[in-house]
Amino acid sequence: MKHVKIAFLAVLLIVSYSTTNAQDTQNPWILTLGANAIDVKGGNSDITIGPKMSLGRYLGKGFSLELAGAVNEISRPWGTGADATFVGIDLNAKYALSNAFGKSGWFDPFLYVGGGENWVGAENGLGFNAGAGINAWFSDHVGINVTGGYKKVNTPVDFEMMQYSAGLTWRFGYSDTDGDGIRDRDDTPDPLNIDTDGDGVADCRDECPDVAGLAMFHGCPDTDGDGIPDIMDKCPDVFGLKILHGCPDRDGDGTADKDDACPDVPGPKTNAGCPFKDSDGDGVIDLIDRCVFVKGPASNYGCPVLPTVEIMNELNEYGRTILFDYDKSSFKKESYTTLEAMTKILKEYPDADFIIEGHTDSDGTDAYNQSLSERRANAVRDYFTSNGINAARLTTKAFGESNPVDTNDTAAGKANNRRTEVKLDEY
Repeated sequence: MKHVKIAFLAVLLIVSYSTTNAQDTQNPWILTLGANAIDVKGGNSDITIGPKMSLGRYLGKGFSLELAGAVNEISRPWGTGADATFVGIDLNAKYALSNAFGKSGWFDPFLYVGGGENWVGAENGLGFNAGAGINAWFSDHVGINVTGGYKKVNTPVDFEMMQYSAGLTWRFGYSDTDGDGIRDRDDTPDPLNIDTDGDGVADCRDECPDVAGLAMFHGCPDTDGDGIPDIMDKCPDVFGLKILHGCPDRDGDGTADKDDACPDVPGPKTNAGCPFKDSDGDGVIDLIDRCVFVKGPASNYGCPVLPTVEIMNELNEYGRTILFDYDKSSFKKESYTTLEAMTKILKEYPDADFIIEGHTDSDGTDAYNQSLSERRANAVRDYFTSNGINAARLTTKAFGESNPVDTNDTAAGKANNRRTEVKLDEY
């Protein structure tokens, strides 16, 4: 029992050096030192007084755990002839009644219930205890504790008693004078809680102390209500996007309107938010289009895919074999196979435009031959368009007898001069 007393006093001495402050979730400890009196029931012992101490830890929502210890001398317990030492060590759960009423002050009542180990001389047993008490606080740190409760100890000791105690109590942890959630040793306390701009955020915590703002933004305003405080908002007067530092983006191209040269038309950032120019509308931007004003596929760098010299020679070989009825623009029957072959070639090059030229021999007047060559060139064009070639791709020219390729003094030469030629429109 002597060793128990020494250990008890050592714990008292160690804990007494702790700093004190308010008990809550940030300042959770409470220490009580005092005296206790016990009244054992069912025996002839007198009421005796001895030391008591307790150390409590706040858990939250008014609840705390308390480790309490008491020592008393019991004179002649249960009629025996010798005195005995009583030692009780209990673990109690406490509830602050002020929490139930939503407010606290200097008067701090509580209830407790718990259990522990109890010794009477050489005998010991487990006990149950419950009771109530009050803490009356002189300051944020120091108060008086008064507690009273019932204890039942089981066999082999097996007794009941009432236990009363009184003493000084300290709340400790660290202080927060200005109530800003920052302990004084890490803060410059503002006991007057000055709020220059009247926004409900004390100047010591207000990052914009001269302009009324919101607590969620540490006292800074959000003028446009976009969730970005003005001090971080590059467009504080216009509702905008967080990813663009509070600036709007009407066309949704990722370039803020203030930096977008085309704010209503999507375009890449590399072109100041404007779409790249495509003069011929072929889907290949001018920047990489090798034929800026002529449509062509991307596979050919925006230029039309044109027939080779060999293909053009083939077309003209076909063109020279087109036969017309005598002195007319209608085709002879055997010419249709040639015309079909030419149509197939034109369809293979949808980006190419062609010029159809009509020529005659020198028989007849110049005016007549001019008219006849024009009608025959138009007849070839009309055949192509009626078989799926876009008319916009075809142009006709009539040369009459003006561009012979052979002599008009022989029948063979005249036959060569009566011809249709197809040329590539080179733009």
